[in-house]
Amino acid sequence: MALTTGIVGLPNVGKSTLFNAITQAGADSANYPFCTIDPNVGIVEVPDPRLNKLTELVQPKKTIPTAFEFTDIAGIVEGASKGEGLGNKFLSHIRQVDAISHVVRCFNDGDITHVSGSVDPIRDIEVINLELILADLETVQKRMDKVAKLAKSKDKDALAEYEVLQKLSDAFEEEKPARSLEWTDDELNLVRGFQLLTMKPVLYAANVSEEDLLSEGDNEYVQAVKNYAAEEGSGVITVCAKIESEIAELEGEDRQEFLDDLGIEEAGLDQLIRAAYTLLGLETYFTAGEPEVRAWTIRSGMKAPQAAGVIHSDFERGFIRAEVVSYDDLMDAGSMNAAKEAGNVRLEGKDYVVKDGDVIHFRFNV
Repeated sequence: MALTTGIVGLPNVGKSTLFNAITQAGADSANYPFCTIDPNVGIVEVPDPRLNKLTELVQPKKTIPTAFEFTDIAGIVEGASKGEGLGNKFLSHIRQVDAISHVVRCFNDGDITHVSGSVDPIRDIEVINLELILADLETVQKRMDKVAKLAKSKDKDALAEYEVLQKLSDAFEEEKPARSLEWTDDELNLVRGFQLLTMKPVLYAANVSEEDLLSEGDNEYVQAVKNYAAEEGSGVITVCAKIESEIAELEGEDRQEFLDDLGIEEAGLDQLIRAAYTLLGLETYFTAGEPEVRAWTIRSGMKAPQAAGVIHSDFERGFIRAEVVSYDDLMDAGSMNAAKEAGNVRLEGKDYVVKDGDVIHFRFNV
């Protein structure tokens, strides 16, 4: 399931440093704007302690985690929607992602220049949000021009589309993103077809200094971001890109020892990956046997045949039944046989909605 989150932000907010730490893909990062011009794409493992526990229980030949894709998009500046700072190219890259992780600088450092001359996270957020809104407004206006003639001729479908376009245009004029509006199911189907930038879900990553990360409570910048995000229904996580880049270079016990020394329970990047995963409405189910224990990504609410199709299209086409046990029940039982004896392994049909953490064996015939 190839879904991706685009990492965006103004130049020099720590965006590419964070991306490098996530993927260790070596995206350039430097103290000047437009260092990253072409988007860098990195595949990361989704951290899930349940996979490790299943591996201990089953003792398979190999273990395969599920993965998630991040795209590092070059810094956007004011006027991007009009082509400033290679803006059109950057906006086209954002259009290709499914969700947005918006990195916001929430620390002062005289040695790191800011494109606007000072640190103000809300101003920075609004600069990017406005550029996305202006780009969407242009898209909507072009579409309105095409639909207007049909709408005047009382074409039913054209009238419905024109009303949605007008609703969007009015919102954009008030600098409101498309995701902030309420939609009926029919309207939502139309809106999705427009591929609007401001319909994409957003997660804000407040990039703080090492001192602020380790101190109790939020600094005033982070609190301002949290207040802003709450008003639009978006999420916020706090990270220190500098520390994350150091953590990313460590493995195993060294990594855990570093976290312990800092007094951090979990790396910020693990939080970011999981938050981005959840932002897209994604869940994980598992297959577990001697050959392999594996995590699979599905959309929330997906039924068993479609979930089986994530493994292979033949699984969906020839679906018969799903043999299902919840992760918690399996771990409590201690083995698949014990879970069966306890009555916790169920046979589910085509209408079963797969739940996060299900351990499944599919029966199929092609």
